Amino acid sequence: MKKKILLIAGGYSNERDISLLTAKSVYLELKKNKKYNLKIIEPDGKFVKKLRFFKPNLVLNLLHGRYGEDGYIQSILESEKVKYTHSGVKSSAVAIDKELSKKLFIKNNILTPKYIKFLFKKNVIKKNIIKKIKKKLDFPVVVKPINEGSSVNVYICNKSNFIKNLFKLQSYGEVLIEKFIPGREIQVAIFGRQKLGAIELKPKRQFYDYEAKYNPNAKTEHIIPVKISKKNYNKVTDLALKAHKILKCRGVTRSDFRFYKNKFYLLETNTQPGMTALSLVPEIANYNKISFIELIEKIIKDASINK
Repeated sequence: MKKKILLIAGGYSNERDISLLTAKSVYLELKKNKKYNLKIIEPDGKFVKKLRFFKPNLVLNLLHGRYGEDGYIQSILESEKVKYTHSGVKSSAVAIDKELSKKLFIKNNILTPKYIKFLFKKNVIKKNIIKKIKKKLDFPVVVKPINEGSSVNVYICNKSNFIKNLFKLQSYGEVLIEKFIPGREIQVAIFGRQKLGAIELKPKRQFYDYEAKYNPNAKTEHIIPVKISKKNYNKVTDLALKAHKILKCRGVTRSDFRFYKNKFYLLETNTQPGMTALSLVPEIANYNKISFIELIEKIIKDASINK
């Protein structure tokens, strides 16, 4: 009897299009194997009804960003007692919250850029914000939403363009202002307790932003193996595994680092990394002799509830 797998994709976040691309890539790969009965649906207002009608053996969660990566969809699947892939409710909620996850990293001696949480209020004195940043962080800084993924609405700012970029994010209500760390971009994939490997990115753009991640015309250079010492390679992969464990993640994660002056700064850990043709986790896995279908099937095998 065929295993019924429900792929959930799309959704309401700013990463909707990437989620649909991920679902298409995974669906086409799984379709080659006749042992699966596959269906793709979006988590709309009729999601639970569709879920109950299809009665899947498991749900392959291919959503990105808010509502898919923050514990929301996971809590629905837990209540419906349907096995699902990737991390559980709490770990998803904490990992996507850049302030909560940073606090955990700091508590567990993982280096991460210094930051300030900024709340938009009616009478914001712009001069005071600049003064606070110069005192606590100094420019340049990174301004980002607290709970978005894929570098959506992330800005690297100097003193002259900071206020303009900050107020582009006013609709979020609160944001993170983080010390900008220059240096090399290194990302590490983890599966369960296994270190899948690392990759270095050299974007042609200012940094590895949404365009650099998903637009082939951005021509981001992917370097694998990463040209660092064995000691540093072990250090960064150990840090990624440590973050995965601290956040109590399940399945696959990808941790993003900056390597500067021989130190690794953890920016964030992603619990729902992309699985498109340009995605990093499949590329890292493939370099380490794990094919795309093998990676997907490992993720499927790890599906569970009560996590």
